[in-house]
Amino acid sequence: MAAPILALQDARITFGGGDLFNNISLAVEPGMRIALVGRNGSGKSTLLKAIAGEIELDGGDRFVQTGIRVGYLRQQPEVIAGRSVFDQVYQGLPEDLQADGQDYSYLVDQVLEGVGINGDRLLETLSGGEARRVSLAEALVSEPDVLLLDEPTNHLDIKTILWLEEELKTYKGALLIISHDRQFLKNLTNRLFWLDRGKLRTHGKGFAAFEEWSEEILRAEEVETRKLDKRIAEETDWSRKGITARRARNEGRLRALHRMRAERAERTGRVGKARLEVASGEKSGKVVVEADGISKFYETAEGEQKTIIKNFSTRIMRGDRVGIIGENGAGKTTLLKMLTGELQPDEGVVKLGTNLTPAIFDQQRESLDPEESLWDTLADPGSGQLLVKGEVRHVVAYLRDFLFEEKQAKSPVKSLSGGEKNRLLLAKLLARESNFLVLDEPTNDLDMETLDLLQDMLSSYEGTLILISHDREFLDQLVTSVIAVEGEGRVDEYVGGYTDYVRQRQEQEKPVSSPSKPVQVQAEKPKKARAKLSYKDQRELDMLPDLLAQLEEQIAKLEAEMSDPNLFAKNPDKFQKVMDALTEAKGKYEQSEERLLELEILQEELSGGSS
Repeated sequence: MAAPILALQDARITFGGGDLFNNISLAVEPGMRIALVGRNGSGKSTLLKAIAGEIELDGGDRFVQTGIRVGYLRQQPEVIAGRSVFDQVYQGLPEDLQADGQDYSYLVDQVLEGVGINGDRLLETLSGGEARRVSLAEALVSEPDVLLLDEPTNHLDIKTILWLEEELKTYKGALLIISHDRQFLKNLTNRLFWLDRGKLRTHGKGFAAFEEWSEEILRAEEVETRKLDKRIAEETDWSRKGITARRARNEGRLRALHRMRAERAERTGRVGKARLEVASGEKSGKVVVEADGISKFYETAEGEQKTIIKNFSTRIMRGDRVGIIGENGAGKTTLLKMLTGELQPDEGVVKLGTNLTPAIFDQQRESLDPEESLWDTLADPGSGQLLVKGEVRHVVAYLRDFLFEEKQAKSPVKSLSGGEKNRLLLAKLLARESNFLVLDEPTNDLDMETLDLLQDMLSSYEGTLILISHDREFLDQLVTSVIAVEGEGRVDEYVGGYTDYVRQRQEQEKPVSSPSKPVQVQAEKPKKARAKLSYKDQRELDMLPDLLAQLEEQIAKLEAEMSDPNLFAKNPDKFQKVMDALTEAKGKYEQSEERLLELEILQEELSGGSS
């Protein structure tokens, strides 16, 4: 084992009158590429600041080997009015280089070329994404021995994320990364630090192993908590919901997604031209959006006409899930606004389908009153109830669906972290009944648990979905087709998720004998099937409908009890017991429903395989 170049020993940080974490020890060795993960609000950014030496420990020690340089990318970029981008990045060079009298401008120019920012620009003129790239350049130009990155992909487009990945793959120092981008972490890390309820767990593999590893820990812990401590069981409820139950659900949903992609492919002609073909409200018409030859132009300050979208056609049908990707500033939001009727094209026609009930989540986010409580933000203050998908829910139970604790219900919005505020906004949006969900970069600033929650909810959404996202795994797990805004007016559509887009794009760029030949996208071929279900599976399939009926009856009774607006005030203990029982019953119902779907799909595949 190599000697650590940076370490914390028995570290303690206090916050709000108590310990945020205590007795945390960690070591960073050369070659380590570490993913630091944990629930929003667990203290990941604070721990990273302590590792960087940005804040003093309240207890314990920090050790840095002599001569080791530590680079640190903050979550919020520093903006100093009047300072140029070049000067900001130049200050990231090591002090010994800045002091030796040599001209190292070429190092700054090299890294600025990589992030695509002009060094003459002033910091105050940058967008959020551009400021993020300047901060990345400042952190990378010093070539530190240990590089600490706090959400480096926030507000970056996919092209810049891919550039950053390639830079970090060749980086020779140690890395420690906080990120909500799961694909980014999978591609870059070989170690895991998991900050969980004040305790740091470590694992000798990268983020790709996190789900299986954490599931094993939580399953073992759940067995112990049943015997020892109900309170701890309640604290781990969010983890069980976000991790353990997810695997079985995803298997069934991914199979359904592959079928939907195959159906989308059958309706699609040449790649790039679609041919004539969370709570859900009433069904919309079969055709949701039809765009025929739409174009959009803008006039620049110099009076020149700039083409944003040129001659794009598509037809989006009921139940389609469409992802829109492209570089920042390429025109993704413009295209989205045209497809939803908010913005009229300069050429071509957009027709919206009938009976649409849209719910729209834009980049600016719906405003929240910082002084208002979470309770009052979502529900009627008097009754504490709200209508969710046509169902009366108590606000505390609904907040728990979005990973909030009961004690937070009466807290003001201003007490929430950035990720928690986004989670509250999603709760507010997804409570609405809709059949057409439009999300403009919903994954920005979301912590990993909220991403999992959002992905689960959207996977089961029965309406039509259009979303803009830079999260590659999110797109792969969710969408039936990708619309790529490539710049200079070019817009193409590809069946499948982001990985399918990359593959088809590469195939397009190869010389072919017949360019007009349609690209065929096939659903995943099932493995060689048995002749019929096993006895155990068949018996389970026969019993599940009765079990679901029993659970439905149980849920109805518990919800009737929860509908009492005075229950929480009169008897908090009973309220808690009823809410716990309702959560458990709904969890069992969801798992049983997913298992029934899996068995029905398996039976269908076996029947097809034996015919």
